[in-house]
Amino acid sequence: MDKPRSREECNGRLTSIGDALYVIGGKWKLRVIVALMESTKRFNEIQRTVEGISARVLSSELKELEMNGFVTRVVHAKQTPVVVEYAITPYANSLDDVLQALSKWGIMHREKLRKER
Repeated sequence: MDKPRSREECNGRLTSIGDALYVIGGKWKLRVIVALMESTKRFNEIQRTVEGISARVLSSELKELEMNGFVTRVVHAKQTPVVVEYAITPYANSLDDVLQALSKWGIMHREKLRKER
């Protein structure tokens, strides 16, 4: 059995988890990041890839992801019509371990639920 954590350790952990969830929490942010890990995409391509997300929500999520340094918005103004693409930044790769752990846990949890039915 693990040693009980001190109040300071618990508070520090709560604070850091709160910070992380503030930036990447919610239903859509990580899904948008994963969709962009495959390749740079235009807005409608992202919306088709991330099934169920509305245009309004996607727009908001992209702005927040850009503000936090996970996504860049690239405007190709020399093209007609103007083309806007979104790409992940190198900083987004710092989420690799988090995404792997969530994916692994999600698979395990789905299997657990299947076995219980």
